[in-house]
Amino acid sequence: MIQAPRDALDKALLAAHAREDLAELVRLYTLAADRFEATGDTSAACFYLTHAFVFALQSGAPQADPLNQRLYRHGRDDRLRF
Repeated sequence: MIQAPRDALDKALLAAHAREDLAELVRLYTLAADRFEATGDTSAACFYLTHAFVFALQSGAPQADPLNQRLYRHGRDDRLRF
């Protein structure tokens, strides 16, 4: 992974946390998960997917279901029904 985009993503995540912007946190954590999944780093991807999922649940976002499906496919969560 190229360092500069990761640094930008880390800064964006910190800013979204500071603003308590749950929708942006779901989006950014999902983006980070996608990037790690693309490199084959399932553990890191699931770390970020878990965060995205928790923020999606907290905010009632529709992304909760597909995030849960992804975690389930990786054996990291039970399959929930929404």
